[in-house]
Amino acid sequence: MNVSDSERISSVLARQGYEMIDNEASADVVIFNTCSVREKAEQKLYTRVGHIRHSDRPKPVVGVMGCVAQLEGETLLKKIEGVDFVLGTRAIGRVADAIAKTLKFEEPVVDLGEREVDYDWTVADKYRHSPFVAFLPIIEGCNKFCTYCIVPFSRGRERSLPASEIIRQVLELRRKGVKEVHLIGQNVNSYRPPTDSGLEGFAGKSPFSRLLRAVAATGIERVKFTTSFPRDFHDDIVEAIETHDNLCNWIHLPVQSGSSRVLAAMKRGHTVEKYLAKIDRIKASYKDVALTTDIIVGFPSETEEDFQQTVRLVEYCGFDSAYIFRYSPRPGTPAYELQDDVSHEEKTRRFIELERSQKYMQNRRLQRYVNKVLKVLVERKSTRTSSGLSGHSTCQKVVNFVGKEDMIGSIVDVKITEIKANSLFGEAV
Repeated sequence: MNVSDSERISSVLARQGYEMIDNEASADVVIFNTCSVREKAEQKLYTRVGHIRHSDRPKPVVGVMGCVAQLEGETLLKKIEGVDFVLGTRAIGRVADAIAKTLKFEEPVVDLGEREVDYDWTVADKYRHSPFVAFLPIIEGCNKFCTYCIVPFSRGRERSLPASEIIRQVLELRRKGVKEVHLIGQNVNSYRPPTDSGLEGFAGKSPFSRLLRAVAATGIERVKFTTSFPRDFHDDIVEAIETHDNLCNWIHLPVQSGSSRVLAAMKRGHTVEKYLAKIDRIKASYKDVALTTDIIVGFPSETEEDFQQTVRLVEYCGFDSAYIFRYSPRPGTPAYELQDDVSHEEKTRRFIELERSQKYMQNRRLQRYVNKVLKVLVERKSTRTSSGLSGHSTCQKVVNFVGKEDMIGSIVDVKITEIKANSLFGEAV
């Protein structure tokens, strides 16, 4: 989501005559687009702004945007010397105005307001992270209020984009040569558009599954989506993936814990049994669907037995990969009021044990791709080998292989010959 925001910030400024440069030391304006999910990102912000403030170069206009800006607001101006403007997560469209005001009045600007009614979600071609892959927000915000999570406070309530606008953008991206679109949001399967316009005639029990079918009907070559929320993930999503070849065989479904007691303390809204029922349905699909997840270890009151239940869940699910985090209290969240009673040393031990178990299962899972042919969207030259190319499969695996440079931007068949820790190697068929 932050990459998508940065693309749109760059697009807004480009329309006002600004130009992105590679050398930060020569920039007239430096903008930090921030994340607040983990405390380390905030600490990095303070360090980076400090480097600019104490350098010998002419001082640029310095702006802070994103989730840290939304949460801290005007207090950032007191915490960090040298910040000229602070814009919240829904003020992206007004970034050029903030710079202009800063230059004109030479006073800090703070804007935490709502998004404009006529906000333009499009991204200029030159500022997309890839000419072949596009991130497309379909919903922003979150209504779930998991006790450890700051996102509902930094991103606001759930707001879905009209389906007709999403379809229009997908068609435009396809026309420009984009091969793969990622429908993104904090909880994509919570998608609830203001009207059903654009979804009429498409099957599915939920608006999100109907949206998937509508996007698939545009004919774009690949459709992926992230992130899903277990409570809102229903069978009709799997059915849509099974029905349409261009809906990719990858699902990211964060579980966070393998203990129903801890899940209740996190207010996740699902039990382990309900989560596993969804996993079983996905595994029962005739498509080989790759599964990824997020897990937190060391949540307040997590016992050794709670943790071992998480280890057993990982072994049962056989995730293709997992993002594992040590719990850290985030000010402003309900969990911040809980006693952080799992020591740092114990969190680290559990992290290492779970990571070891996940890597073992991950390696076993990856073996199924040996001698299998995967369709790979070739995105760039590989840094691993000479004459190497790199891309992603439909199942969201990084695949490296030797090929000709004119393959970049194409979808090619690659036979997998070797498994690495986090990627696959193969040869073009």
